[in-house]
Amino acid sequence: MKNKFNAVVSQIIDVSPSMKIFRIAPIGWELPDFKSGQFAALSLPATAERVEGSTPDYEEYEDGKMIKRVYSIASSSKSKEFIEFYISIVRSGALTPRLFNLKIGDGIELGTRMVGMFTLDQVPEDNNVVLIATGTGVAPYISMLRSNILSNNNRKIAVIHGAANSWDLGYRSELMLLENISDRFKYIPTVLEADKEHSKWMGDTRYVEDMWADGVVEKAFGEKPKPENTHVFLCGNPKMVKSMFAHLEAEGFKEHKRKSPGQIHVESWG
Repeated sequence: MKNKFNAVVSQIIDVSPSMKIFRIAPIGWELPDFKSGQFAALSLPATAERVEGSTPDYEEYEDGKMIKRVYSIASSSKSKEFIEFYISIVRSGALTPRLFNLKIGDGIELGTRMVGMFTLDQVPEDNNVVLIATGTGVAPYISMLRSNILSNNNRKIAVIHGAANSWDLGYRSELMLLENISDRFKYIPTVLEADKEHSKWMGDTRYVEDMWADGVVEKAFGEKPKPENTHVFLCGNPKMVKSMFAHLEAEGFKEHKRKSPGQIHVESWG
């Protein structure tokens, strides 16, 4: 799949058997400006082979059909070399089994417009930020952190990241390093299947909404997160988003919308 598309796979990083980081570099054009938290489209033809172990397509595609899906960007908004995506395979899906069959150097179609409102634009500079994710939902937060969100000395930031196992906590080393070098950043991971760990898991094992209810952010920040001092971002499993949303609403937080500003920012996927 070379020389047919507007981009190329420049690097693939295996995070776990079901999760990979893809770096996609443009061919003959410059990446447009984008804001951290936005997403871009990836496309492959239906004729592209599916990775071994995936299920067959559930539908027949017409000749020349391109399969397109959008994914949150994980790379810095300052980068022009490549766009990075953190993707989990859905073995019965249409595109991810084809993505997981790609090799470095293979061609791919990359959307030339990056869009989305899941950004920091409407967060006051003196407000703290809590970034809550499950699985690959951490991707837009990595972009925010890499784009120097911590340059604002007036706010504290926390990332709460939930996964089944520790090996599914993508970017864990990077987030741990950031916590070590910044006294205004807190990384709070949790795994739900600690009994399957190959070495003893020393961290949290609760659902992220239970951690919130127990005050983990208040303990990390030294102050209670309130609508007047904190914005909360939610990205990942819809069940988590729905549950966290209910907790936040009960505490007076309001969903942020274009015409109705609030403190809850939501990016949900299924």
